[in-house]
Formats: sequence, structure tokens, C-alpha cells
Amino acid sequence: MNRSVLGWFVFSVMLILGSPSNAADGSCYGKFPDLIGGVCWSCAFPIKIFGNTALVSDSQEDYDSRESSSPICYCEGATKVGIPVSFWEPARMVEVTRTPYCFPLLGGVKISTGVNEESYGAVTSDVPAGGIPMAKSSFRHVNYYINPLMYVLDVLLDNSCLEQKGFDMAYMSPIDPTHNDEELAGIMAPYAFPFGGALAQGACAADCIAATTGISRPELFWCSGCNGSVYPLTGFANAHIGMEQVGRLHTHRILAKFHAAGTQWATTGEQGMCSYYPQIIMDKRAYKVTRLYYKPQTQKVNGRCCDPVGRSTILSAVGAEVPMVGEDVGYMIFRKRDCCQGAVGF
Repeated sequence: MNRSVLGWFVFSVMLILGSPSNAADGSCYGKFPDLIGGVCWSCAFPIKIFGNTALVSDSQEDYDSRESSSPICYCEGATKVGIPVSFWEPARMVEVTRTPYCFPLLGGVKISTGVNEESYGAVTSDVPAGGIPMAKSSFRHVNYYINPLMYVLDVLLDNSCLEQKGFDMAYMSPIDPTHNDEELAGIMAPYAFPFGGALAQGACAADCIAATTGISRPELFWCSGCNGSVYPLTGFANAHIGMEQVGRLHTHRILAKFHAAGTQWATTGEQGMCSYYPQIIMDKRAYKVTRLYYKPQTQKVNGRCCDPVGRSTILSAVGAEVPMVGEDVGYMIFRKRDCCQGAVGF
């Protein structure tokens, strides 16, 4: 059995055996995603070789992430000569849920930990003595998985351009003290404070148009297109249009948080040809998402079944949410990968 698949299986069994049944409280629902038929695989396109020559396009969105169009590449540290390739790699999964320690993409299991009201978005620091803590806005939790799907499924054997890690859970928001505290979250991204004003937020309308008609604007890094503001990097969403919109907003936020923390590295451009590199302010053009849960986003609309960060959810939200059993969402994240595919090594 592939090590990545084995890791997925063992982790899931541990959760199931260590968790009480969720049938009694009905607070956590989910199912294991179909990682073959339930994934929008056309999101991996276009695949380009020799610089900008499209091997497979399928009319999918892309952008010019490299400055050079040379058909030959060279990695000095690895002493490797090869050809430039680019594609969109399914490498991460995210689930956005109402319930702390609920894992919709692991079958809907829930760990009972005796959480308090702050785990559900209540802000006790602003409540007078004897008052009742109230949630200040829409609040959701986020779980983040490492799942390099092409490597897990052996889509491309022995390809050094693929991330070769096993399945793992990298983050759970209930144990993150910044997820429910805007001041703590601001320490991680202090450069975000100037962009909370009306003028900066008004500029997000242009990002919404760009993301809906193509690819979002990287210079408007504080905007998540039509879905809201990226900052603060917490679980609160001041505008809640629907779970699909909130889910995509929090997917963008968790990626921005990991970039700011230096734990999520960039994979595009000339720097990404030979290795990953740190990128504190993420280039949001490098990510596309497709829904895995509740309703897999496999039906193509205008020739596509995945979306760049910030795109309007008017079309993708249709049928994506149902009462009780389908109020959480899960996504597969595709990231742009530029790589020097080695032909000759020294």
C-alpha cells in the first residue's frame, strides 16, 4: 500500500476509534471524498512544457508566472539541466466547519473535548460582568490537510516536480489562539492594518471583477475578490452570504496565514523552478480551488469546474449547501507549479 494512502487510513481509524459517535448530537456530518471521480481534474491544466508551449490546456485559467520563455532551464545547486514545465498540482485540502474538532472530510467524525463558548466564536473579553458572551459575526473553524494527490495516486511516477509527502493533518483552528483573537492575528500580519479602511476595501470591487472574469489581482493582496477581506486572519467573517462564500474566504485566509508564518512556500516563477521559496505575502493567482464536500464540484460551468481565489460564488454555490447535513464545506487546493524537469544530471 502506498505510504500516503496508509497514512490517510491510519489517521482516520485513530480518529474514529478515539471519538464518540456523532449520531447522538448530530453536530458533525461528512463523508470521505472520492479522490478520483469527485475531483475536478481539469483544474490541473494547462500543462506547459518548453516555456509557454501548452501540452494540454482544456481552456482552463492560467497566468504567466515566469519572466523567461527559454525552453531550457538549469538548477545550479542541483547541477541539473532540463526543460521548464508548469502545471497545477492538487496538494492541499481544507474543510470549513461550524463545529470545533469536527472533520467532515474524514467521514464526519468529531472529537469530544469539552470546548467552551469561545470555540464557537463568542468573545468573552468584551462582555461586562454578568453579561452573556455573544458571537460578534459569522465564525467558522478550519482544518488543513497535506494531501499531494498526484503523488498519492501515483499519477506521475518518480517525478521530482511533485511534492512527495504523505497525507497529514497540518492545522486545526480550535488549538490556534489567533483564530479567535484579532489582536493576536494582527501580530502575525502587521502590514494588514492600513488596508482595513473604506478606501482599501472599496478597491476590492476591482478584484472581484478580475477574479470572476479571469484571475484575481495580486497587488490587491488584502482582498479575496467577491468573498470579502483577507484580514484579519481569524475565523470571523463580517459578511456571510452563504457557506460557499465563507468557505472560500477562509480557504484564502488559511493560505495567507501560512504564507505569513513562513510555513507555506511559493512554487512559481524563476525562483520556484528548482526549489520552493518563502513568500510572506502570498501570490493569490497561484491557487485554484474545487469543492469536495458537500456536493463535489465536478459539473463544468463555462468549461470549468474549479475557480481561482476570489471568484464570485453565484454559480458554484448552487446546491452546495443543505440544512444540517450539508452546512460544512471541503475543498481541494490546486497550486501553480513551475519546475525544471531534469533531463541531464551531473
